[in-house]
Amino acid sequence: MSGVTISALIKKMNLELLTKEINTDKIKLYHPDVNRPALQLAGYYEHFDRERVQLIGVVEYTYMQRMTEEQRLENYEKLLSSEIPCIIFSTNNRPGETFLKIASKYKVPVMLSEKKTSPLMAEIIRWLNVELAPTISIHGVLVDVYGEGVLITGESGIGKSEAALELIKRGHRLVSDDVVEIRKVSDETLVGSAPDITRHFIELRGIGIIDVKTLFGVEAVKNTQAIDMVINLEDWDKDKEYDRLGLEDHYTEFLGNKIVCHNIPIRPGRNLAIIVESAAVNYRQKKMGYNAARELYNRVQQNLARRDDD
Repeated sequence: MSGVTISALIKKMNLELLTKEINTDKIKLYHPDVNRPALQLAGYYEHFDRERVQLIGVVEYTYMQRMTEEQRLENYEKLLSSEIPCIIFSTNNRPGETFLKIASKYKVPVMLSEKKTSPLMAEIIRWLNVELAPTISIHGVLVDVYGEGVLITGESGIGKSEAALELIKRGHRLVSDDVVEIRKVSDETLVGSAPDITRHFIELRGIGIIDVKTLFGVEAVKNTQAIDMVINLEDWDKDKEYDRLGLEDHYTEFLGNKIVCHNIPIRPGRNLAIIVESAAVNYRQKKMGYNAARELYNRVQQNLARRDDD
């Protein structure tokens, strides 16, 4: 795991760095949770999550204000010497000079936020969960189609980028072409994005690189998207049996999460963009409780039952 620098946290959460002499580019976070060190300020250090972001809220700040100078020196020394990555004061409660001096001594960055404690804590956890999530890179194209994240995979040169370009022209949004970085943000959710170097670009064989954002506008691109389904393109094989009803869902797996997958055979004359759109809409219908394949199956069964009765 590469970790997230304190500098990135400061920028994302709009924090004020109070210990400017400390280089926050070299200090990294490897744990997505946040700890409020109320018990530690009272002297209890068993089961202390020292690798987490430490957040001082109103309760902790008020307790600190009531300490004697001797207690402050003792408790601050113990907390700040315990190899914590950083400490944040919420609700614009500024720490005293004693705290800042000891923090500087142990190279612990101290930040200040105007936000209230609970919203700030939730925002930090949410962001770190995404940034520190297990990540893989795969070859494919990720497109937002009617709000559904469709990951198009297949052999090189089969037409993934061309399908994505046609979808963009039809009003959908590109997330990534060629390389898709997939993050597991929960046991149910995979989020896809593009590497910084290739973001908003598409490679078209015979033409070269095109900038989707410049050609089609900002409404044609998106930075991240939850992956809802996979469409795998493959060359048509006349001897292979393809699913024609769709009564049973098929799945593929990334980082331990199962995603609905459709294998689409490619042959001249098939409009891939319309197929992808139809698959996305059909998936939304299934999420809303309507299954077209099941409906057709029920109608056939009812028709056969009526014939038997006759």
